[in-house]
Amino acid sequence: QVQLVESGGGLVQAGDSLRLTCAASGFTFSRYHMGWFRQAPGKGREFVAAITADSSVIDYPDSVRGRFHVYRDNSKNTAYLQMNSLKPEDTAVYSCAATQRAFLSRAAAYDYWGQGTQVTVSS
Repeated sequence: QVQLVESGGGLVQAGDSLRLTCAASGFTFSRYHMGWFRQAPGKGREFVAAITADSSVIDYPDSVRGRFHVYRDNSKNTAYLQMNSLKPEDTAVYSCAATQRAFLSRAAAYDYWGQGTQVTVSS
């Protein structure tokens, strides 16, 4: 019954922007922290962004800080990842995830995962 459904991926050129959407259902969205992760072929899952349930804490790795922005609308049970100034190295499948635990940069902390959406950035 729990669902996280990502949308908004696509094929874009370097320098372009995309906004990913994560629609949540089947759980109390406002009580969960949300994270975004990505995985490129042959590579492990990489932390991209996280936001706490009340938006009081937001975190990014150095690879995306200043380019990516995570936000959420608890009234709509939706989380977003705004991606600007995209680079070819951003190419990956992007997934959203939900947790009530700490350690938001660790994939193992998350209870629920979406199916992922492909982002491809050409040079």
